Amino acid sequence: MPEQLWFTEILNHLFAGPVTAFLHKLGIEPKSAQAPITNSFAMELLVFAFLLTVFLLVRSRLSVESPGGLQHSFEAIEGFVLGQSREIIGHHSEPYTPFFAIVFIFILACNLIGLIPGFESPTGVPIVPLGCAICAFLYYHTQGFKHAGPKYLLHFFGPPMEGMPLIARILLAALMLPIELVSHFARLLSLTVRLWANIFAGDLITLVFFSMIPIGIPIIFSGLHIVVAVLQAYVFMLLSIIYVSGAVAEEH
Repeated sequence: MPEQLWFTEILNHLFAGPVTAFLHKLGIEPKSAQAPITNSFAMELLVFAFLLTVFLLVRSRLSVESPGGLQHSFEAIEGFVLGQSREIIGHHSEPYTPFFAIVFIFILACNLIGLIPGFESPTGVPIVPLGCAICAFLYYHTQGFKHAGPKYLLHFFGPPMEGMPLIARILLAALMLPIELVSHFARLLSLTVRLWANIFAGDLITLVFFSMIPIGIPIIFSGLHIVVAVLQAYVFMLLSIIYVSGAVAEEH
């Protein structure tokens, strides 16, 4: 049985049976029937529950006359994300802001939870960044189809080719299609590896120095880890904005 965090152990104690049965119905064989819930999933669930609680708390206390500190904080995040998306996408970026904001907040919380003793960053496990990357991948393609309809597929055949002979257009499109497909799927790998590698390395370095020098020096690396956590959440969000911008551009 893999080593479990205390929160993971509680979840497995309460829900191991139903989760194992559910995985069997999906044709998935868990590594351990007594511990089908992994640490990464448990941490994701904890982050989700925490953010949901915070969002409900902010929603219940929204006020125009006397906004509280928590409301100011989330308004600042929303303003920052909206400003970034407007610079890249343009003034029609408002409908996409909620997705970018929640991506930033969720990944940031997942990155930082590992600094709390007894927890670990779920983004330090490849499957979690991959899941986030797949969400971004599906989102920007969905918005591309929603914006342009079937014409969005022309994006995969290269730039407009008015004035070119028909045979040249066909040959160029045949050349560009595999290149574009590889380029788009490479984005999944890029988003996944960048986030996972940085958080995994940060957690590992912090753990090593805590075990070697438990006083003083690890605080410096914890501070660096916070900087990396914020930076990687921002980079993931920024790349998502760039991908949506390309998908909803008027001319592909």
